[in-house]
Amino acid sequence: MSIVLISVKNDAIRFSYKDAHSPTNFDNNIIKDNELSFSKEYIKENEKVIALFIKELCRENNIYRVTIESNDLALFLLNLLKKNSYISAICISEDASLSYSLYEKIIENNNINYIEANSIPQFMIELLDQKGIRSEARSEILYPSNFMQNNNLTNYSKIFYKMNVHISNEFTEEDHDDFLAFCHINKYLKTIHLDVYNKNDLEIIIEILIKNKLKNIQILIYDNIRDLKTIEYLKKTNKKIKKNKLHINLVYSKDYLKENIFAQIIVNTLKICGLILFILVISVISYVGISNYTSLNEVTKIQEKVKTTIEEKKDEDKEQIKEDHVIKNSYISSLFSINQDVVGWLKVNNTNVDYPVVQGEDNDYYLKHNLYNENDKNGWIFMDYRNSLYHMDANTIIYGHNMYYSGVMFGTLTKAIRKDWYSNPDNLVISFNTIYETMNYQVFSIYKTPVTKDYLKTYFADDNAFNDFVKMIKSRSVKDFEIEVKPGDKILTLSTCTGDNERLVVHAKLIT
Repeated sequence: MSIVLISVKNDAIRFSYKDAHSPTNFDNNIIKDNELSFSKEYIKENEKVIALFIKELCRENNIYRVTIESNDLALFLLNLLKKNSYISAICISEDASLSYSLYEKIIENNNINYIEANSIPQFMIELLDQKGIRSEARSEILYPSNFMQNNNLTNYSKIFYKMNVHISNEFTEEDHDDFLAFCHINKYLKTIHLDVYNKNDLEIIIEILIKNKLKNIQILIYDNIRDLKTIEYLKKTNKKIKKNKLHINLVYSKDYLKENIFAQIIVNTLKICGLILFILVISVISYVGISNYTSLNEVTKIQEKVKTTIEEKKDEDKEQIKEDHVIKNSYISSLFSINQDVVGWLKVNNTNVDYPVVQGEDNDYYLKHNLYNENDKNGWIFMDYRNSLYHMDANTIIYGHNMYYSGVMFGTLTKAIRKDWYSNPDNLVISFNTIYETMNYQVFSIYKTPVTKDYLKTYFADDNAFNDFVKMIKSRSVKDFEIEVKPGDKILTLSTCTGDNERLVVHAKLIT
């Protein structure tokens, strides 16, 4: 008879099979060293009881992920986790491919947003992505080409989510084949960087992109091209591929630009366009000024309404319960009358950041809607939809627009990159309170980075993955703040844009 062993280790619940001479039942079994065993028959007969037991384990141990020994055991147990709002990540330990039947079970569970397995078929990665579930395969694929190796494309997950690739040498036959395979799989490619211009390679790349219906992609060529025929050819190619939403850009070195052979042409063009440009600049400045005043005025009105709502409800009964959890910060929960998506309040010293925080069903809605669910270009400050409200994940992420000129949302967070700001110890303690907890975080890394998702992880497979993540984000910091961050610590990440292709990021560690 099959016995299922349930054990708690670090921040995960592990399910595995256990050899036993006789079945274990609920009446005569005891918990020992964070372990408990049930027969599969008993679990079937008492599914609701076991599900409640697992949910209580998650609550008591602040657990959001489970590790399951095999596909078949996961398939058997997923019904127990279906209504468990704590569990958002699943890791399958077996060295096997994720089965389709298990995939079907996973997408039925609305709480799961991450799945790790030894290998995951390409079509499943795509289907999981469509459901908003991030997948990661452990097994590596050994590719012979320089293209795959130089871009660290070692498994299907990395290939699928890669946003930009770098091509430093002329393509070999293996490179062509592997680039074709890459385009079959990838769904997020935005930029191709070419260090060396090669007409044949460029034509093959464009042909493959069009064949695979990949769009909105820039091809950046860093070679200092002087030949007028080549430049004319690239202009004509750009016109041809425009309908496919592809674009070629030449990126010249600074030394070359000083000797730019088109300098005279540019000067003549500027003379003709000078008056038009001047009028446009004046128009833009006027529009921006009016727009910024309007933005500041609208956000100020919302903040005044928030203060009024909190004041009106401050004398109401403080003891509140939401989905089996005690609400500790009633001044935040009082804002439910405005928006049920309110989850907390964020304050960053010596900035204008002092706002209630919301959480949507995705990371798009509150980019264009305010606290009152009205269409608003300012958006609102919001927590990543993958993060749990009931416990703090290893990395909790909060986003906001950089409304630099009006100073609203994260418009003044850019002060953090300046020495006069981060040299003040008071500024390095960030307050983020949820409806359930009051918390302070110590800043340990501040930096600007080109657009990437590598700092937006909310879950780590093990301690090594967490340590590698901390090492990476610390290495980018404008200063070594000498703050130790170790496995088990909770990180708060603030992210905003500083341009179309750059992000400002602040990381802090939970201290109280």
